[in-house]
Amino acid sequence: MAAKEKTQNGFVETIKTIVYALLIAGVFRTLFFQPFWIPSGSMKETLLIGDFLFVNKMAYGYSYASCPSIPLIGLDAKKLCGFIDGDNTRIWSGEPQRGDVVVFRHPVSGTDFIKRLVGLPGDTVQVRNGVVFLNGAAVPQEPAGNFIEEFDLQGPQGLRPRCGNGPTGVGADCLKERFVETFPDGSSHVVLNVGNQGANSPDNTGVYQVPEGQFFFMGDNRDNSSDSRLAQVAGGVGFVPYENLIGRADRIMFSSAGRSMLFFWTWRGDRFFKRVE
Repeated sequence: MAAKEKTQNGFVETIKTIVYALLIAGVFRTLFFQPFWIPSGSMKETLLIGDFLFVNKMAYGYSYASCPSIPLIGLDAKKLCGFIDGDNTRIWSGEPQRGDVVVFRHPVSGTDFIKRLVGLPGDTVQVRNGVVFLNGAAVPQEPAGNFIEEFDLQGPQGLRPRCGNGPTGVGADCLKERFVETFPDGSSHVVLNVGNQGANSPDNTGVYQVPEGQFFFMGDNRDNSSDSRLAQVAGGVGFVPYENLIGRADRIMFSSAGRSMLFFWTWRGDRFFKRVE
């Protein structure tokens, strides 16, 4: 009898431990940091497919978007945190800075995106021949050689990169022009260019006036990014409300170049704990 009770007590304690661990993980994820895998090449070379990072939610405070969605039980962020939804507000809010790499919730689809913050409220943004103009002034781009990667399937989705050196065979070098772009505050980052796409394209846009309480985002891999240059109705992101920001990407924790993180021979050790700039 005593042995049976001991077994039952051990089982109950195990269940309690699992429940407590899940609760702690849920609180940690909701309040402080959210894990995020890089699924596409829109932020190369800053972020590569297979990079894993934690998003700092404390950087900008909290809104409904700070809550995780749980599709398996039919809960989305607005159902969980609807009490802080509305009027584009946040609690314990912090101000995003131009150049921040930000994870945000798409205003229409609700999908999580990661891009670089380019336009602040009140800014005008335009792209001419691949060069960003902020408030009428060109953002300088200095040539920095080529970004070289292997032309092959990348990540779990098996995506192939776009190349600036024309069609290439599997295993060949895929090249993109590389530039160092410097914002007016002096912060710099690398952007990639496949080639000028001509008029009426993301390389040549009209002038965008960023509304109050909203932001304008672009991917660093400029010719392979669905971002604020395209309206939401055209499959892009458009302007992103303040309340849709989830957090800032500060540091890569882990990175794998393979189709699965279990393929240890594809791990990129040089990217572990790398700062996102």
